Amino acid sequence: MFSTLLDFIAAHERIFVLTGAGVSTASGIPDYRDESGNWKQQKPMEYREFVDRHEARQRYWSRSFIGWQRFQRAQPNPAHRALARLEQLGRLARTVTQNVDGLHQRAGSRRLTELHGTLSSVACLDCGSVIPRETMQRRLLDANPGLALLSAPGAPDGDALLRDFDDGEVRVPDCRSCGGILKPEVVFFGETVPAIRVQECYAALQRADAMLIVGSSLMVYSGFRFVREAARLDLPIAAINRGKTRADELLSLKHETDCAAALVAVLDRFDTNLANHG
Repeated sequence: MFSTLLDFIAAHERIFVLTGAGVSTASGIPDYRDESGNWKQQKPMEYREFVDRHEARQRYWSRSFIGWQRFQRAQPNPAHRALARLEQLGRLARTVTQNVDGLHQRAGSRRLTELHGTLSSVACLDCGSVIPRETMQRRLLDANPGLALLSAPGAPDGDALLRDFDDGEVRVPDCRSCGGILKPEVVFFGETVPAIRVQECYAALQRADAMLIVGSSLMVYSGFRFVREAARLDLPIAAINRGKTRADELLSLKHETDCAAALVAVLDRFDTNLANHG
């Protein structure tokens, strides 16, 4: 079933991998979009709204306090481990993830760019000081003991579907160094990806001989731009993703199936072939 994908990976030794939310769904982290590319649930927080409105920060942190508890318990799934193993086998030039869950790193990927940052730390927008996410969780709970009694279904990127709750009384901690606004070290919708990360990805594409998209509809331009660049460089582009992607017309190969099932099947056969020819 996955022979064409196996051939693709076997034929290239410097694959640029771009992953999205679909690679982490098997770890219990919901994704944003359905197979048609439409929003499944609530739209995520916009950067400008978070910065400009205290009410938005109250809403964000009350939901994120709950969502983080589930988020941090998530474990790498076979898709993350398969990509880490392919890197160890010398097939991947770089893995670029649009996810903020840290699961690629925990699975063993080392040539990794976390394009949208990580939820595991929190930074002050004014002075730049950084604290661990666990510190923020403790400060939120100290200021709002009632948060410990709340529960809600999980949403993408450590959010939660918290309804019927008055977040107007939530006390949001400020930076202890300067009193500034605290924000997770992730790129919110409407925010610009740091230039150094974008440059790192473009440089990796220059060294790559192919591109593989895993679990992303590419509806967000921050990831789609690298597919456009790969096409400009005339690199072969493959994708594993349920449903349509924004780059379907640029793909030379596509498997509309579960990311983990495809990658594990390919890795098993790849390892077997190496053993037979070792």
